[in-house]
Order: sequence, then C-alpha cells, then structure tokens
Amino acid sequence: MDNHESEFTMIQSVLLDDENDTLIILDQTVLPNEKVFLHLKEMKDVWEAIYALKVRGAPAIGIAAAYGLYLGTKASKAADYDQLRQDFGKVKEYLASSRPTAVNLFWALNRMENRLLQEADRSVAEIKEALRQEAELIREEDAKVCESIGKHALTLLKENWGILTHCNAGTIATAKYGTALAPIYLGQEQGYSFKVYADETRPLLQGARLTAWELKEAGVDVTLICDNMSSIVMKEGKIQAVLVGCDRVAANGDTANKIGTSGVAVLAKHYGIPFYVCSPLSTIDLECKTGDDIHIELRPDAEVTTQWYEKPMAPEGVKVYNPAFDVTDHSLITAIVTENGIAYAPFEESLPKMFAQK
Repeated sequence: MDNHESEFTMIQSVLLDDENDTLIILDQTVLPNEKVFLHLKEMKDVWEAIYALKVRGAPAIGIAAAYGLYLGTKASKAADYDQLRQDFGKVKEYLASSRPTAVNLFWALNRMENRLLQEADRSVAEIKEALRQEAELIREEDAKVCESIGKHALTLLKENWGILTHCNAGTIATAKYGTALAPIYLGQEQGYSFKVYADETRPLLQGARLTAWELKEAGVDVTLICDNMSSIVMKEGKIQAVLVGCDRVAANGDTANKIGTSGVAVLAKHYGIPFYVCSPLSTIDLECKTGDDIHIELRPDAEVTTQWYEKPMAPEGVKVYNPAFDVTDHSLITAIVTENGIAYAPFEESLPKMFAQK
C-alpha cells in the first residue's frame, strides 16, 4: 500500500480530547460527501450520536460509550466514592438506553463499572484517572483485536478472490482495520488483489456511503451493488466468500447483524459460498442462548420513506416496518472468526473455547 492508503487505515473515528473534556467522533451520517469531526461535551450529545448512528459499528460504539462514561463521571462534583458511584450509575444507565442490540455498548459500560469497583479504596481523582485509562485500554485493545481477526480470516481466503460484504465493518466502525474488512486491508498490504462487492445496505446505505467510500480511499478494488443484486453476482461466479461483521452473537452461533445479512447468508448457502462472520469476543454473548433472545431495534419510518430523497419515495401515511437488524441462523454460518481463532459448528462447543484461549 502507498503512504496515503496506510494513513487511511490509521484513521480514528472516535477520539478523546481529555484536556477539553470532549469526545470527538467522525460523523458517519454525512459521509461520503463530507468528512466532519463532531466535538461532543454534553452527555445528551453523546447519547444522540450513538442513537442517530453518527458513531456506529459495534466496537466504535463501545469505545465511544467508554469515553462518554469517563467524561460524564469526570464532570461529577462528588467528594467521596459513594457519591461518585451514584453519579457514574446515572451516566451509565443513560448511555445504555441509546441502542439495544449492539452488545459492545453494554460490554464497554460494564467493563468501566468493573474498573470503578476495583478502585473503590482510592481517591475520587485517582478513580477518575483509572476510568480514563480503562477507556483508552478499550480502544487500544480493539485495534489489536481487529488486526488479529484480520490475520485469522486471511487464512480462509485466496488471492484474486471476489468477496461480498454487507453493511460496514471497517476502519471507521472500530479502532483500526475493522472486523470484516480487516482481512481485506491486510490482504491489500500483501498483494492479494481482492475484488470486493459491497452491498449498498438499505435503508441507511452503510455499504454505499461508508464501505465503498473507505475501500475506495484505501485503493481496494471495490464495486458497489444494490442489495438485491447479491444473487446474480454469486450466480455469475464473481463471489468466492462472504465476510460480514456483527452486533451480537448468541451462544449457539446465531448472529445479529445489519438488516439484510440473513438474506445474503441464505443465498450464499444456496450457491455453496462460504459465509464468514468476523466477531470480537466482546460481541459474543454466551449468556444469550439463541438468536430468539436478541432484541431487534426498530428504527424510524422516515429512514425508509423520506430520509434519502428530495421527494418522498412512498405514499404518505403508508405503514412501515423498519427493523435495524436481522438474525442469521447458525446453520448458515461457515465459521465465526475471532481474535483468538476460528470457531466452527457446533458453536456451543467452539465459542467458549475461544474465550478459554484468551
């Protein structure tokens, strides 16, 4: 990769400006037309950024939540641990209400709470500093996790393969490299010459606005297709593997990801194409038995009818069903790639082993 491309994979979509008590995020809602970094000081703005998908991607949401929880606690006027814990709890509960499906949100908030509890015998100032350190660790560890996922996933792929991906699981959705896009970036560095097909991913067009944008910026051979074109590119032999990220993986391997993912998995199964889920361990929820236990977020009607159009593209007042995610059945998944290795069915047995290697 040339210098420009190497610099691109170093982009950080979530940053902490501790000196100015500010969370800085890349506003993903205005890409690809504008590259805007938002400076957030109020918890209501952090909450809204997560809810409105200004920051999105399970790992990036977790990082933003950790930084937000730190900044919210840093602003506390508490003089002792008990009061600080109360203030911390209010901010944690508030941020947890922003989105229900991405497990990384709750994982990061709970990890921050565990650090708070561990520091109970320290001064308020020392506890706040410990929370800052924990939030930074979450970001740093995610970058390493993504690179490890990329290395494991790359062993499943061959040079010159056509790869289909859905939604955006790239650099801007994580600390670095992404999850599903990590092997593509690592392959690019090693001359694999992948040909990537990006589903546009309606209704919010994360594939068109984000994946196609970042892969093109990085010099990857990328072709944008509408969601309903996945079948024909598979039938024409253009696709040798499907790579997707995820927002929650149940203990049996059922996986929640952006709406439309399960349809891609069904098509891949039909055409005999391997379907790989790239998942950090932080996204795997062993307490969640099956996909039936995953709460699916419903989004506003406008995302389907008016948001992306100069004029409405649906009759006024028509009923709209707009789930943000669907669940891909474990039987459709070839393997789940984690930072600790590759899990195959039966996932009830292989996923816990991934944690045991940590």
